[in-house]
Amino acid sequence: MRIPRTFGGVGVLKAAIELRGVGLRRERAQILRDVDWRVEAGEHWALVGENGAGKTSLLEIVMGYLWPTTGSVEVLGARYGEVDLREHRTRIGWVGSSFSQRLAAVRPDETAIEVVVSGERALVGLWQAPTEEQRAAARSVLEALGRGDLAGRPFRTLSQGEQQTVLLARMWMARADLLILDEPCTGLDLRAREQVLEAVGRLAQEGGPTLLYVTHHVEEILPAFTHALLLKGGRVLAAGPKEGVLTGRRLSEAFEIGLDVRWQAGRPWVAVVS
Repeated sequence: MRIPRTFGGVGVLKAAIELRGVGLRRERAQILRDVDWRVEAGEHWALVGENGAGKTSLLEIVMGYLWPTTGSVEVLGARYGEVDLREHRTRIGWVGSSFSQRLAAVRPDETAIEVVVSGERALVGLWQAPTEEQRAAARSVLEALGRGDLAGRPFRTLSQGEQQTVLLARMWMARADLLILDEPCTGLDLRAREQVLEAVGRLAQEGGPTLLYVTHHVEEILPAFTHALLLKGGRVLAAGPKEGVLTGRRLSEAFEIGLDVRWQAGRPWVAVVS
């Protein structure tokens, strides 16, 4: 049995995320409304919703980049407003397609293993050669994700899917307690998408951090994800174990189109129905 992570002190179990009555208003627009959301340690969640549903704003609140208009936020045992957010953010990792482009442009000659090592101190690029111990640790993380073959290759020469896998390894190297995967498969072809998803699945199985996976494509939600949060118009439409959330009726309501859901190999697949 997997032992859940503990936050806030030895032997004290707390939720990885707890939002209570969170609302966000910008000028005259209400972005989020009365969001209650609790993520227990050891759970992995998928966030699903149409464009404008509030997913990005919700995650920016979790990261401490946006302050809610109403409600309370507690992440990894720390109540926002009572913690140094700059220090706290080092415990939260974020993987998205934009960061890989930035990294390849800023540090074009770094190898994949050097990119992974840079995650240890949350640096963008290394300013001194990694030690043999750091190289060995980074290589072991890549191997755990099934991509040890990438270690010596220049990061900028990797495919987009391979770069995303290296960034997953980088976040694991950083020992993040919470990892946000913000549509990491955007722009990937089917083969590359499945390679990234395989790495994500390995990360969950190997006892990595609590995962939050943001997607428009429910077929990307792997068996390793235990729960789902479905947003519509800034409100929580449904939240809980994924099988009860990702139903045809609820997804049809969320996306305002008739959808049918079937489960295959532990993953949901949707089809449009008339």
